[in-house]
Amino acid sequence: MEGKSRTPKLVNLSHSGLPGRSGGRRRRDHVALRAGFFIVVIVLTAGCRTSLRQWVQNGFKVGPNYSPPPAKVSDGWIDASHPALNVQPAPIGQTSQKEDLNRVAWWNLFNDPTLTELIRRASTTNLPLQIAAERVIEARAQLGVARGTLWPQQQEMIGSYGRHKFSGEAFPWGRFPLKREFDNWSIGFQAAWELDFWGRYRRMIEAAEANLEAQEASYDEMLVILQAEVATNYIQLRTFDERLALARQNLELQQKTLEIVRARFEAGLVSGLDLHQAEAIVAQTESMIPLLELGRRRAENRLCTLLGMPPQDLDPLLGTGKIPQPPAEVVVGLPADLLRQRPDVRRAERLVAAQSARVGVAESDLYPHFAIAGTLNWQAEKFSHMFMGDALAGHVGPTFSWKILNYGRVWNNIWAEDSRLRQAILAYQETVLRAAEETEAMIAAYLREKERVQAVEKAVEATERAVQLATALYQQGVIDYQRLIDSQRALLQQQDGLAESKGNVALHLVGLYKALGGGWQIRYLPPEAFQPETVFAQTEPKTQDLSFTEGTTNPSPEPAVLVASLSPADPGTTAANTEPPVTPVSIDTDVPIPLLKAEDSD
Repeated sequence: MEGKSRTPKLVNLSHSGLPGRSGGRRRRDHVALRAGFFIVVIVLTAGCRTSLRQWVQNGFKVGPNYSPPPAKVSDGWIDASHPALNVQPAPIGQTSQKEDLNRVAWWNLFNDPTLTELIRRASTTNLPLQIAAERVIEARAQLGVARGTLWPQQQEMIGSYGRHKFSGEAFPWGRFPLKREFDNWSIGFQAAWELDFWGRYRRMIEAAEANLEAQEASYDEMLVILQAEVATNYIQLRTFDERLALARQNLELQQKTLEIVRARFEAGLVSGLDLHQAEAIVAQTESMIPLLELGRRRAENRLCTLLGMPPQDLDPLLGTGKIPQPPAEVVVGLPADLLRQRPDVRRAERLVAAQSARVGVAESDLYPHFAIAGTLNWQAEKFSHMFMGDALAGHVGPTFSWKILNYGRVWNNIWAEDSRLRQAILAYQETVLRAAEETEAMIAAYLREKERVQAVEKAVEATERAVQLATALYQQGVIDYQRLIDSQRALLQQQDGLAESKGNVALHLVGLYKALGGGWQIRYLPPEAFQPETVFAQTEPKTQDLSFTEGTTNPSPEPAVLVASLSPADPGTTAANTEPPVTPVSIDTDVPIPLLKAEDSD
């Protein structure tokens, strides 16, 4: 009424911020809070895998904390005492920068500028390598997605409009008492935030980080394979060049001998048998040349594919050259270095770390999930009334869910993840053994082939002197033509074998560096190339100076870069290392996981 004064009502605000809450209500809240705490304690101590103490020590995360799996590695190489091997090199940084660069950019040891340029180009234009780089970008984006799960997992803006009409006859107490037709406008927000109480989402981040490092190691592995394949095909090409040159030189020598035999035949000094034998050996040598040219063409075409260019564009880059010569001493280090050096070993170890984190993700389904959910929206019959005070509506409050009736399914999923973890550990251990096997095989092949070269060189020298002497004696008529043919044929075989053996020495050295996992430290792509929305195909790839430590650069114009941003962590480091140290949970791979019986499944 007009005469009445409007005095605002006082509202009693309790400690919780909600009006009119009594002390009894607060006591009930404290009881509920203590009950929730005891539920957590009971859940962690009754029949679950991770104890309360381990949960706290793990940084409030269920599941095992990762620790690097053991691997059997020998103390030294079988041929470690050979003078051509250096098994204890000085650490990088304690020698000159050129020596440090040659340790990682092993192709520089051949002193072949063409080979260095081909590897540089392939490292920036090879298409499979670009695919591997895209996988790194994909894994980095997936890591970003995983990190986003720490924030409200569901958050979206909602809105609607509807024209509603209610039946006037369906109301149980007669006709519908309210307005039967009306509009409804609505707009607002809704969100849900599951609290990472058991470390589910943090374990997912650990798995994503390990997967990113595994993809980086896969890129490094692809880079090592690419560098070795470019060097292999280049060495094969140079070997075919030398074999072709030797075949043509022997053909020229044999053609001169044929002219001598023909002249002696026309003079009646020899029979037609000598003439036909001379013609046969010339034709035999001529038949070798097309096969060698075909082998050279195949190596050249393969190089074009590796470099991502048409075949006709490679000839200007190749020029002429000899078979690359290896250095007198090869740095191989110790077998234990393979664990840090070989990308495939590091990738296998990172896959173990990722799978270890997934075990914790699966185990989190054993426990209740707590979340905070709410909506905030405006509703009105007319759009013009949408943002008036009375149009505001919403709710917010805690929720929880627990797959308590699906424990059979949950446990089977956990056991499946356990099995995958053991599989990853066994794959890692097998990768380490295979790496040692490949390295031992390449060391033996390289050293034995070097010894063979020395023997073949002596044979070539002796055969060359024998051919010169046999030619002079045949012209004098002292020996028959058969002995001259035998000496010339032996010379061709020995020279061709020497060229092939020299090529094999270089090829085995390339295989040895590949087995050691060398070369991935040199990346010609800048770090920015491994970020999203980056174009890799560059006609003129950018290069950077070599940098071994932050703040120091290599003033030499070597077109190489040591990218620290993508260098994988040591096998013992994980994403969890940035958090306070926790006690790792050991994984006993010898204890079998029991299978779920059929009657236990839900």
